[in-house]
Parts: sequence; C-alpha cells; structure tokens
Amino acid sequence: MNIALIIAGGSGNRMNLDVPKQFVTIYEKPVIIYTLEAFQAHPEIDAIEVVCLDGWQDTVKSYAKKYQIDKLKWVVTGGSSGQESIRNGVFSLKGICKDDDLVIVHDGVRPLVDASVLSDVIVVGKKYGNAVSSMPYNEQIFKKCDDISTCEYIPRETLRRVSTPQAYRFGKLLWAYQKAFSEGIGIYGSAYTNTMMVDLGEKLYFAAGSEKNIKLTTKEDLDTFKAFLKVGRYEMD
Repeated sequence: MNIALIIAGGSGNRMNLDVPKQFVTIYEKPVIIYTLEAFQAHPEIDAIEVVCLDGWQDTVKSYAKKYQIDKLKWVVTGGSSGQESIRNGVFSLKGICKDDDLVIVHDGVRPLVDASVLSDVIVVGKKYGNAVSSMPYNEQIFKKCDDISTCEYIPRETLRRVSTPQAYRFGKLLWAYQKAFSEGIGIYGSAYTNTMMVDLGEKLYFAAGSEKNIKLTTKEDLDTFKAFLKVGRYEMD
C-alpha cells in the first residue's frame, strides 16, 4: 500500500495573509486541493492522510468532499513544528500501515507535483527503501571566509537540491521518528524527514524532481504558481 502523507500544518506568517497559505484560493480553488488532486489522480496512491493546522480539520474534510478527493482517509492535527507535524502523521498510521508499506511525505504547499515525479519516487522507494525527489544544483556555491569575502567553493557537480515528495518504508519511518524524538536528533530548526534520516545514519536515494515543483513560501511564489496555471490552461486549450 502507498500512503500519501500531506503536510498542511503551517501558519504561513511570512505571506501576511488572512488565511494560512495552504488554504489560499487561486482561480477559485484552494492551494491544498491542487496538491490533493495530484495524489488523487495518481493510480499508485492508495490513500491520503493530511496533517492539518489545528482548527482547519473540518475545512479540509469539507474541501475534500466538494472536490471529490475520496482517497482522503485521515485528517490529523499538526504540531508546533514541521517535524512534529510529520511525526503526528506517522504515529497515527500505527496499526494501519505494514512495515513494508510506502509513505510518501509531501508539502501541502507544493501544488504542482508531476505524476512522473510521484511515479519515480515510488519506484525508487520500493527498490531501496527510501527516495527523495531531487534536482541538480546549477549555481556556483562559495563558502564564506568572513562577512565580505570567500576563498573556497563547493563543486556544483557534488550537490543535489532535495525537496518533497519523499518516500519511506513505514517501518523505518516509524523507527526514525521514535528514535529522533526520544533522543533529540534531527528535529530542530529547519530539519525535515530527509535531514533527520541522514542525522540518524541512513543513506538516502535520489529520485527525479521537477523545476515546476515549487514551494509556496512568499507572495512572489503565488504569482509564479498562477503563471504556471495560466500556461497549463493555455496548453490545454
């Protein structure tokens, strides 16, 4: 079984909007629904769990009913951080998922995930036990010598940009979050499932990514999202 774990627990304070960014309406549809529709449409996704900002659970359920997201089976309350939210989602699947089931973790505010990206994450995840969508890094990266200069660079050929979706076998994912939170490993700051796994000594495997798979963090990102949607509608016409 392949379970999508969609993280929609953020408050979106950086956008200074009246509602959390995952619930912002773009062209008469909430952002979270664009994301859920990608997983609803994918034939290899068996069920969906949403980890939601507290107070918005009924909204998610209402939207899912309106837009016929019938793969949505569970809505779980998020935590005070991204890692706590993912942990809540993982722990809620105990007794539901088998150890070999694949859990695909994805940001609710990445609404343009391609079916091909999802497919590759699932293929790689089943083969190796985990998979992280990734892209080459095409800019030059320099280390700081001090605040105004540099004398060392990192060859970009050695770098990959990693984002969601990410896939993990449930047994390993459950073990990782139990250990991480009991020992305080890889759960602070900007930590995410992928960085936590590396902190716990796990090797991660690259799957395909997409430049279109943007994360909606700023108002400028919303404009980019709208532009992608307009292009998509034009191509369909």
